[in-house]
Amino acid sequence: MSKFKALLFDLDGTLVDSEHFHFNTWNELLAHSGVKLEYDDFLKNYAGIPLPGNASRLKGLYEIATPLEELIALKEDLTVERLKTSEIGLMPFVQESMDYFFSKGLDMVLVTASKRPDVNEMFHKNGLEKYFNFLVTRSDVTHSKPDPESYNLAVANLGLAKEECLVFEDTLNGLRAAKAAGLTCYAIQANTDDHGKLAAADKIFLNFEEARNYLIDNDLI
Repeated sequence: MSKFKALLFDLDGTLVDSEHFHFNTWNELLAHSGVKLEYDDFLKNYAGIPLPGNASRLKGLYEIATPLEELIALKEDLTVERLKTSEIGLMPFVQESMDYFFSKGLDMVLVTASKRPDVNEMFHKNGLEKYFNFLVTRSDVTHSKPDPESYNLAVANLGLAKEECLVFEDTLNGLRAAKAAGLTCYAIQANTDDHGKLAAADKIFLNFEEARNYLIDNDLI
C-alpha cells in the first residue's frame, strides 16, 4: 500500500473532548422547555450529528414549541458564549500525534460538522490551528456529515488522489461521510461498545497512540 500524504481529522470527540460540553449546553438550553437529557442517551443518539439534525430530532421528540431555526440559532449562540469560559481538553495522545504528523510534513485538514465560529473559539484555547493547511466546517458546505460533501471538498482543495488521504473519525455519522466520499477511514473510539457500529471503518483504534504506531510500523506515512 502506498503512503498517505494527507490526514483529515474530525474535531468533536476525535481531537477534542467536547461531548460533555455539548451535552451541558443542550441541557442548559432545553431546561427552558422542561427537558433534561441523560449523558448515555446523548452519546448514543446525538454525538457526531450536526446541530440542525439534533435540533430537529429534539424538537420533534420533546414537542418543543420553539421554531426550529430559532432553536438552532439559540444553540449556536449559547455554544459560542459558553466556549469563552469553558476548558475543553484534547483527547488522549492527540498532542503527541499531531506534533509527530506535523514533523513528517504531512498535509493536515480539519473536516468538521461544527460551525466556523465554534472552531475558531476552540482553536483559540487549544492551539490546534497551527497544524492544519485549512479547515472545512459546516459553514463551508451545503450538506454536512453524513453527506460526503465536506470530505470531497477537502480532497479537491488538497489536489491529491483519494487513496493518498486518510480520515480519522469517532462516530458512525462521520464514518459514513468519509466512506461515501471513497476515503480510507480509521475510527478512534475508546468505548468498545461502539466498535460494532463502526465496523465499516478500515481500522478501529482505542486512541491516537495506537493509530500512530500502526501507521509507523506499517510504513504508511
